[in-house]
Amino acid sequence: MLSEPTPIAGRRGRRNHPAEILRKALLELGANKATITEHKERSWASITFAGTRHQIDLSFDGAAAVEAGERFIAHLPEHLFDIPGQLVADAAVVSVDHRLSPEPQMRVCTEVLLLEDS
Repeated sequence: MLSEPTPIAGRRGRRNHPAEILRKALLELGANKATITEHKERSWASITFAGTRHQIDLSFDGAAAVEAGERFIAHLPEHLFDIPGQLVADAAVVSVDHRLSPEPQMRVCTEVLLLEDS
């Protein structure tokens, strides 16, 4: 179930919703060889911070895509995201599932915590 947030209109025209920017950044980190199969977003707050927690599942299909997926896994925790109005507090790979037959495939479940930058 992939939900598509609606872009929000700002003073200078349309701007992208943070979840949309996050999805695009993850796909770029995966060399645009992945498909997002699911995206769950839920609000998160503590006494001092507020934001959203995102669980995004990606599928890397084919040998070249799986290779890109391996690089994605290696670089995600240290990747510097540029999401206006948001700070990435944590980005992690939660699980990985590899399959070799009938063609190489890798499914990666990620979790990203965005905090409102106020």
